[in-house]
Amino acid sequence: MRGLNELQEISTYLEVLRPKMSQMDYEKLRAITNPKVHQFIAEAAELCNPESIFVCNDSLEDTAYIRHQAIATGEEKPLAIPGHTVHFDGPYDQGRDREATKYLVPKGDYLSKALNQIDRDEGLAEVKRLLKGAMKGRTMIVRFVSLGPPKSVFTILGLQCTDSWYVAHSESLLFRPGYEVFRHAEPDRNFLRVLHSAGKLNESMVSVEHDKKRVYIDYSEDTIYSVNTQYAGNSVGFKKLAFRLAIRKANQEGWLAEHMMIMGVHGPGGRKTYFAGAFPSACGKTSTAMLPGETILGDDIAYIRNIGSAARAVNVECGIFGIIQDINPRDDPVIFKVLTSPGEVIFSNVLVKDGKPYWLGMGCELPKDGINYTGYWWEGKTDEHGNPIPPAHKNARYTVALKALENCDPELDNPLGVELGGIMYGGRDVRAYVPVQQSFNWEHGIICYGASLETETTFAIVGEEGIPEINMMSIQDFISIPLGQNIRNNLNFGKKLRKPPIIFG
Repeated sequence: MRGLNELQEISTYLEVLRPKMSQMDYEKLRAITNPKVHQFIAEAAELCNPESIFVCNDSLEDTAYIRHQAIATGEEKPLAIPGHTVHFDGPYDQGRDREATKYLVPKGDYLSKALNQIDRDEGLAEVKRLLKGAMKGRTMIVRFVSLGPPKSVFTILGLQCTDSWYVAHSESLLFRPGYEVFRHAEPDRNFLRVLHSAGKLNESMVSVEHDKKRVYIDYSEDTIYSVNTQYAGNSVGFKKLAFRLAIRKANQEGWLAEHMMIMGVHGPGGRKTYFAGAFPSACGKTSTAMLPGETILGDDIAYIRNIGSAARAVNVECGIFGIIQDINPRDDPVIFKVLTSPGEVIFSNVLVKDGKPYWLGMGCELPKDGINYTGYWWEGKTDEHGNPIPPAHKNARYTVALKALENCDPELDNPLGVELGGIMYGGRDVRAYVPVQQSFNWEHGIICYGASLETETTFAIVGEEGIPEINMMSIQDFISIPLGQNIRNNLNFGKKLRKPPIIFG
C-alpha cells in the first residue's frame, strides 16, 4: 500500500510540474522515485513561479548547456583563454554575510545565544515573501549532488533549485554528480535541500537588493533558503550552508563534519601521511594543502568517520572555490599554471582588461583601468564613502575542479577516505602563539589548540577586518549545535580510536 501511495504522490507532483518542463526534463525527473524530491521541486516552483524548469542529469550535454547558458544570460563572460569565464557579484555581496545568515528555530527549541537565529515561523514567512515570484520569466535549474564520494558510508545527497546559471555552473566544478545516485537510491532516502534565487538583477546581471539579502537555515527540515545574493558562499548551498546541516547530522550519528583541508605529506622512504587542517577562511588552508612536493585532497570541508578504529576522512567536494589574492608563479606555481592555461575556470570579482583577469598579488603590474565588481574601474576611483576601490576585491575567487591540478591526490574519490595521521588547528594570531606546537595527546590538542583557536576576522566575511576573536576549531561561523557539545563530540571521537591523529597548533 505504501508503494502505491508513493506512486500517487509522485504522479501528483509531476503533473503540477509538467507544464513548465520539456518532455525530456519530465522523464529525467520521473526516473527518480523519491516523492520528497518531487514535492520539494513542486513547492519551489509554486513559490518562485519560474517560466520553465531544467533538470540536470549530469550528462555531458546537460553540463555543457549550463555552461552555455551562464554566458548567454550574461551571468558569466568569456575571457581570452579558452574555457575561462568571469562572474561579478555586486559591491555589497563580496563575502559570507554573518548578519544575513540565520537559523530558523522552532518554538520550544533553543540554540546557543552565540548563533544568529530567528523564530522559524517568522523567518519562513519573511524569506518566502522575498522568494515569492522571484523566478518569474526565468528558468529554475534543478541540480543533484553527492557530498562525498558516491556509494560510500560518507555519502550525503543534496538537491538545489536555483535561477542562477552561474551557481549551477559552479556546482558542476565543485561537487560530485548526484543524479544517478538519486535515481538508484531508495525512495525514502534523506537528502539536503537548497532553494536559491539571485533576486532582482540589474543590466550587469548582478543582484541589486542587497538590503533584502537573506540566508536562512531551516534545520528541522534540512532546508536552506537563500535570496538576493549571488556570492557563491551564500548561494552555492552545498558549501558552507549545507555544512551547517551536516554538523547536526554528524552530532546525531557520532562522526565529525569539519572546516578542514586534507593533504598528503611525503616523508623518507616513500612514507606518505595524510594531514587535515582547520584554519578560518583566508588563513591559508588552500595554500598549505598546495605546498610544493605534497598532494592536495581537499581544501575546505571534511567528513571524518571512525572506520576500523581509525580516523578516516573524505573531501566533501571535488573542486576549489579559492581565494585568488597573492596567487603568483613563485608562491603558487601549480594553481597559477591552471589559472593561466586553457581549461574550465570561473573567476569572480577580479579586474578584467582586454579579456585577461588580474588580481591583487599576482606578481605583475596591474592595468590602470578595466572592469571589476563595481563596473568600469580606473586608478583613483572611490566608493560612496570616499575610500579608494582596489582593482580587484581582496576576496576575489577562482572555481576549478581539483583534478585540473597536477598535484591532486589519487585517493580523492576513495569511498573509504584516507586515514589521518595528523590534524592542524591554526589561524591569524601574531600576538600569542609560536609558529608550531604539538599536543601531548588528543584531549590536550582538542582543548588547547582546537577549542581555543585564536585568530582575526578576514576579508572572507562581510565586516571589519583584523578584529581578534576566538574561532573554535575554525568552525564558529558554521556551528549549528551548542559549542560545548561540539567539543565533547571531538573528545569522545578520539577516545574510540586505536591511534588518534597527532594534533598540532
